[in-house]
Amino acid sequence: MTQRDFEGQVVLVTGSSQGIGRAAIIEFARQGAKVVVNYHSNPEKAEEVVAEVEKVGSEAIAVKCDVSSYEAVEAMVAETVSKFGKLDIAVSNAVYSDREFFYEADLEGFRRTIDVTMWGAFHLLRAASRQMIAQETPGAVTVISSPHAFIPAPKAMAYNMSKAALEHMAKTAAIELSDFKIRVNIVQPGWTDTPGERKFATDDVLEAGGAKIPAGRLGTPEEMAEAICYMSSPRNTYMTGATLLVDGGISLPWWGKTGRAAPS
Repeated sequence: MTQRDFEGQVVLVTGSSQGIGRAAIIEFARQGAKVVVNYHSNPEKAEEVVAEVEKVGSEAIAVKCDVSSYEAVEAMVAETVSKFGKLDIAVSNAVYSDREFFYEADLEGFRRTIDVTMWGAFHLLRAASRQMIAQETPGAVTVISSPHAFIPAPKAMAYNMSKAALEHMAKTAAIELSDFKIRVNIVQPGWTDTPGERKFATDDVLEAGGAKIPAGRLGTPEEMAEAICYMSSPRNTYMTGATLLVDGGISLPWWGKTGRAAPS
């Protein structure tokens, strides 16, 4: 029997036409939520997600929005409320990332990474929180971060900076919003098999790379979706300012392993 933690709830997930966001939207819907699918440049994929939501028996709308614009995010929240009457849960998932050494990086892409990944998270946090405060109802904002927040991975400076910043942002917001019963939590997905990763690597490279980490494989969007729903669930009202790491052990010193040895 499907768990129905989000019956009657309205959920907005940014960057949800594919990857982790898509999996999260479908899982929220499976558990009873009405959902808003946010996309930037691919309406066909967004409509495919809407169709998947309808298959599991819930309602969805697709909203185009560039989260780097605060005005656009405000308008998306307003459209959510116009359609469904409220907003209970927001998930900041949209990202952009290029992979270049910072001293050679195209600065337009560098700034775009920060504008989408850091400022986009802030824009959703602010707009969603203001709506929840106005409703005078409890709410939850879940911010999708990454081990990049604490691992200085090379060729990803803008992304690393953005993820580190949004974690401090989320914890500050958790304190400031506690009087309103609005929880703010963080999920740190590790290396996950998504279309975003395939921007940088082939199937063979991803398979070989995943085999090296302790879990022996990449994570799946569905596994990350379960973590997101857990942190967002109204069953977990004692969790705020918390961080959930779901990374298959990639943040452990796996490179120091020397092979298996049977106990003597």
